[in-house]
Amino acid sequence: MNRLLNSFCYEVFIALSSAQVSRQVRFYQALFGIEPAPNSSTYAEFELPGLRLAIFTPKAENSAEFAAASSGPMSLCVEVRDLADAIAHLTVLGYPPPGGIMHISHGQEIYAYDPDGNRLILHQRSDQG
Repeated sequence: MNRLLNSFCYEVFIALSSAQVSRQVRFYQALFGIEPAPNSSTYAEFELPGLRLAIFTPKAENSAEFAAASSGPMSLCVEVRDLADAIAHLTVLGYPPPGGIMHISHGQEIYAYDPDGNRLILHQRSDQG
């Protein structure tokens, strides 16, 4: 086992801050088709294959730390079986990807955004579909 994991770290997960946790929870519930647990007005977690995604409202005194004009360098990457189906699903949810499909060395992908503007990269491997 990795030395880092042995010393102090036993799990890593992604946390997205949001002033509107319930809106974000509804989006990710619809996107992934699962219920978060726990789920409160200020914190929710989605247990996904290979990832735990937390959504939280920062405390008022820390809100500036999490305010971002753009998504910045971090993306939530979602591996999909069928990119066209994933695009259609996001479109039905009201969040169609604004750009076109990009063909890359390891497959194809498209950028989309959640209700708070956090970037999602929907990716289909070249050996899929």
